[in-house]
Amino acid sequence: MAGSRRLPTREELRVWRDFVETTDALRGRVAGRLQTDTGLSTSDYPVLLALSEAPGSRLRSSDLAVRIGWERSRLSHHLGRMERRGLIRREDCPTDSRGAEIVLAPDGDQAFRAATVPHLRAVRELFVDALTPAQLAAAEEIAAALRAHLAVPDADR
Repeated sequence: MAGSRRLPTREELRVWRDFVETTDALRGRVAGRLQTDTGLSTSDYPVLLALSEAPGSRLRSSDLAVRIGWERSRLSHHLGRMERRGLIRREDCPTDSRGAEIVLAPDGDQAFRAATVPHLRAVRELFVDALTPAQLAAAEEIAAALRAHLAVPDADR
């Protein structure tokens, strides 16, 4: 489509930059609070969350990568750091000798449980409390529209 190839206007660029810079600042503040309050990073948290929700608190590493939206190499490196800290364990997959399952270790479960309330409190204070109910609904609509747009392959635009 020729119309989708035109460049953003000055006003559209201003909105884009404001959106990106504000979300970066928000993520930085939430990350800082998570680290300060719990000792977990914003990379630890989604891994621990996914494992805590999985049956038996275990997932194949490839399934974990898909669930949290990471490339497998990034996940592999981070899992090594988490394993050294005792938050997770890697075990051979009983159904596939080439694969590994990532298991939530007791220390990881305890760290995740201890982090949940402080993390949710930070989300409330830094995001939810800053918005009116109408703005929160608009943010949900914007996120859904962006997610749907990004789900369409570039070749189909």
